[in-house]
Amino acid sequence: LPPVYPNSLFGMGNPLLDISAVVDKDFLDKYTLKPNDQILAEDKHKALFEELVKKFKVEYHAGGATQNSIKIAQWMIQEPHNVGTFFGCIGKDKFGGILKQKSEEAHIDARYYEQDEEPTGTCAACITGDNRSLVANLAAANCYKKDKHLDLEENWKLVEKAKVYYIAGFFLTVSLESILKVAKNASENNKLFCLNLSAPFICQFFKDNLMQVMPYVDVLFGNETEAVEFAEAQDFETKDIKEIAKKAQALPKDNTKRQRIVVFTQGKDDTVMAMSDKIETFPVLKIDPKDIVDTNGAGDAFVGGFLSELVQEKPLDQCVKAAHYAANVIIRRAGCTFPEKPDFNCPSA
Repeated sequence: LPPVYPNSLFGMGNPLLDISAVVDKDFLDKYTLKPNDQILAEDKHKALFEELVKKFKVEYHAGGATQNSIKIAQWMIQEPHNVGTFFGCIGKDKFGGILKQKSEEAHIDARYYEQDEEPTGTCAACITGDNRSLVANLAAANCYKKDKHLDLEENWKLVEKAKVYYIAGFFLTVSLESILKVAKNASENNKLFCLNLSAPFICQFFKDNLMQVMPYVDVLFGNETEAVEFAEAQDFETKDIKEIAKKAQALPKDNTKRQRIVVFTQGKDDTVMAMSDKIETFPVLKIDPKDIVDTNGAGDAFVGGFLSELVQEKPLDQCVKAAHYAANVIIRRAGCTFPEKPDFNCPSA
């Protein structure tokens, strides 16, 4: 098989429709939101979604962290179509229809588990300056079931077809058993399983689930806030990003044929990559702050860029360069959207 073929990259996660708007500090304060955070919606946020749509100029974009990353990877690769497979749960409704349509337009092979008990999940993206506060109402996304979807023969075949797997930590709140089935299968077949810490609350409140998956993780992604939170939850007793990366790299691993790689982004500061024998840093692409439209989707784009080269078996520094390129494109646009074609020329390996 060529390095990239249809369904060679597999993702599974929470498919959400982003409802995005530039808001003011009063709005953040009213719902006690930090300017830059990702949280799950609670009862007190119910009114937030209605107020957002009523009071501000909103845009609707297909979202969901893992789905974003798979789409960006496909966009970077361009041909063939359907390199990326995506599994997740949606409702049988208008928003679900939009997600299906957007997946087709992005040329990914999205196989949704569709149910009608819960509506398609949404995520309020509250933008202030170059910060974004994300409030996810999972709804249908929270209804993903291993036995109803992942285990079905035609779906599991697609999992087995892949060679690189990516799941955002957000999915740890939904279906740990689905993640473990995919992760163990990757490990047993010496394929690459990638996971993202995704949010401080995942590192804090879902650390048991996270640590059940960690032995199968070949590539761990996160940003500096998540890294510090992870270190605290794991009693690493350091706030130094390089040290945390080193310690995370050295955590027990099931498949010893591959050493874990840990990749931590730090916004405009250098990206840190820890391997078994060394730590490297990579400067991000410079951008004039006035060119930043919003940073929603920047982390997802980083991962998508990285995965696009990883699945093509390019060297790791090439993966980081592609990651930086994709993130740089995304922050110039609203939501996790992209131009028709990438302008990333990599020296071929």
